Amino acid sequence: MTDVMTPGLAVGRLPAEVLAENFDDLHPALTPHEAVVAADRCYFCHDAPCVTACPTDIDIPLFIRQISTGTPEAAARTIFDQNILGGMCARVCPTEDLCEGACVREMAEGKPVEIGRLQRHATDTLMAQQGHPFTRAAETGKRVAVIGAGPAGLACAHRLAMLGHDVVLLEAKGKAGGLNEFGIAAYKATDDIAAREVEWLMGIGGIELHTGQILGESFQLEEVAGSFDAVFLGTGLSGVNALGVAGEDLDDVVDAVRFIAHLRQAKDLTELPIGRNVVVIGGGMTAIDAAVQSKLLGAQNVTVAYRRGRDQMGASRYEQDLAASKGVNLMFNVQPKEAHADEDEYLAEVELEYTADDGSGLKGTGETVRLPADQLFTAIGQTLTLDAGLELDGRKIAVGPTGRTSREGVWAGGDCTPGDDLTVVAVAEGRDAAMDIHATLMGAN
Repeated sequence: MTDVMTPGLAVGRLPAEVLAENFDDLHPALTPHEAVVAADRCYFCHDAPCVTACPTDIDIPLFIRQISTGTPEAAARTIFDQNILGGMCARVCPTEDLCEGACVREMAEGKPVEIGRLQRHATDTLMAQQGHPFTRAAETGKRVAVIGAGPAGLACAHRLAMLGHDVVLLEAKGKAGGLNEFGIAAYKATDDIAAREVEWLMGIGGIELHTGQILGESFQLEEVAGSFDAVFLGTGLSGVNALGVAGEDLDDVVDAVRFIAHLRQAKDLTELPIGRNVVVIGGGMTAIDAAVQSKLLGAQNVTVAYRRGRDQMGASRYEQDLAASKGVNLMFNVQPKEAHADEDEYLAEVELEYTADDGSGLKGTGETVRLPADQLFTAIGQTLTLDAGLELDGRKIAVGPTGRTSREGVWAGGDCTPGDDLTVVAVAEGRDAAMDIHATLMGAN
């Protein structure tokens, strides 16, 4: 966001009470009775396809059965055994593409068991109680540095602490949580759930958190690797891809990740500047989150422009439909050509070029269209900026099945490594790396 508000932007486009309603919980919590009714729809499949579809391998039929028998705390334990960030994942996972998409009820009736909301019911119930449900094993005397307090780092740190290791968690930002705290749409993470989940997770003990610690600036990987018995990298992707078009350096051409982070940390939504005409470039979840929230803040016209067709969009069809239901216009097969300024050098229009794939790759057709725009958000992917001398796989850190990097004693997981950039995937990778670190430190490998 710019420090000085430019003419096309305004604050308070909507009154506080409307904003509060707009940014209310997208999927309200189930009541205990509603949870039992929802749980009763489960077939409790023996070879449940929903479990196979879950990156963290949660025993979904078991935890749903536990809810149906009135023991949501036991259900939560079943969830947390596999996914210590199960509360946040219940809110942000693309369940329509994962567990619910594989549900037998979905196949037979077009309406799956509400696995995500049931998971939230269980985890919220247990997290509201006093104490932490897990206890530490006897101390091993081993110290592990976890760099990055996002989903992967938090999952790794918790599992290592539970196994008896001392963990030092080094986070670049001012608070822990990673994308759960800074990069998820506000209406998906209400009531400060990301921060509350971190505090709850830290209740295991044995984890020492240091914020404002930037790898490559505050410390070097070399010195950390020499001071600890093992290192886990969960740094995420801190860079953003450039549009590569004229005008992208204009005021109010901003990366969508920055916009979402600014919104998530805002104390008063009426003070957030938003344009009347907003264009978002990209086709993933970040693009949809930025577009929907722009509309909820009071933007009159919001358009998501994606260079390929609808079926190739990174955001799920559910998220696309959600955006459309909020009044967001979705444009397909268009790519940015230029951001145009007015006579005062403020953003005025975005020029888009239509695209087509002739079999040899995506190309511009030469036909263009211009959209009025006083705010342009870019959401065309993030990049790894870390230069730690590790072997890369494409533009990410190369790892083995359990997160081992090319350097002995250093593991990695989450968005900085190849694979789907999802919270639930990051949790699985952090957890699995922790188990491999433990086995290595205890001499089992």
